[in-house]
Amino acid sequence: MLETRTLLVRADKNPVPGVDNPLPNQIYQNVRVCLENRVLSRLEPDEIRLQMHYVGICGTDLHLTTNNPETGYIRCTSPLEIPEEGRVIGHEGVGQIIEVGANVKHLKPGMFVALESIIVCHVCEVCKRGKFNQCKHAKLLGLEKDGLFGTVVDVQASIAHNITDYIKDERDLMAAANIEPAGVAYVACENAALKAGEAVVIFGAGPIGLLTAMLSKQVFGAAEVHIIEPIEFRRNFAKKWADRVYTPEEFLSIPPDKIDVVFESSAIVENVTRIFRHISENGRVVLLGRKGIPLEITGVDHMITNEIKIIGSRGHLCGAFSHILALQKAGRIHLEDIVTKVVDDLNDIKDMLEHHEKVENENCKVLIDMQKQMMCMSTSSATGGRIRDL
Repeated sequence: MLETRTLLVRADKNPVPGVDNPLPNQIYQNVRVCLENRVLSRLEPDEIRLQMHYVGICGTDLHLTTNNPETGYIRCTSPLEIPEEGRVIGHEGVGQIIEVGANVKHLKPGMFVALESIIVCHVCEVCKRGKFNQCKHAKLLGLEKDGLFGTVVDVQASIAHNITDYIKDERDLMAAANIEPAGVAYVACENAALKAGEAVVIFGAGPIGLLTAMLSKQVFGAAEVHIIEPIEFRRNFAKKWADRVYTPEEFLSIPPDKIDVVFESSAIVENVTRIFRHISENGRVVLLGRKGIPLEITGVDHMITNEIKIIGSRGHLCGAFSHILALQKAGRIHLEDIVTKVVDDLNDIKDMLEHHEKVENENCKVLIDMQKQMMCMSTSSATGGRIRDL
């Protein structure tokens, strides 16, 4: 038997009465973040067992671990199932294979793998059309299936990408932990049909926003990238990837003359309403962040006259991982650059998730070094963990 140290959430299932097809923020109340040792059962034939190296905190994890103070319901609106025994969270990460299931032939122990977070069925009509990000029967890692916040985890072999040849040092491993969110940003740029020379506006300088800025400028050839962010730390950090960074008030008072593509990654969709009439002809709006808030478009005449498109974008499949890996290997992008903190102890991550302002106000991407977590487990509790600012 093999024991793993995990970070998970528990919640009370209490659907709001009278709501048809409720979202998770209308189902789960009183979320609690827990640390727990678990014993792994026998490995399933189609799974692989991983010793995790780095796991990242995503904005979805912050929503998942936060209760609305007025209602007590969680903030997360992504597809979610929290069983009675709790849900191990985390869906961005890189690990090394220590065992493969009987049916797994293309992966071997010792390989490093980066992981997709959408487990698709491959048999529904949408999958048959190659639109895997919208699979009708998809299960989300760390939300509907146990995720990566464990020293050792079992995952479906189908979501693993062998990246062994890409790993030369520790920074490569840190970069690999960011492939999943970079894939989300890449798919968003594709959905925007972003062209060289266009002007891009990005609401939100969190990891997805900055990865979108990085790819817009360095890969898709945007002529200008404007980022809007209310938090001072993130505004300053974003300057590396933007032509100009604004507070929301600064941007709305004097928006750019040309706006071809808007990426809304902050989940504050009112931003789209406020800026909509400034979007240029044939412009596109891509929605990435979600909080279950309705989108209101008052400038419908402007939309029709200028043929402006509004697009929802979800996922990182359909080849995005391969593109990101090739770009990282060629030095066109540096995914490790968005990392602002590396934490060695799951207790510190638990504290950050319970006080999410520590992530939002003081960081961009936070990773946990699961190898150091294993060392913490094997040493005296008096030793404690370390937090490394980058």
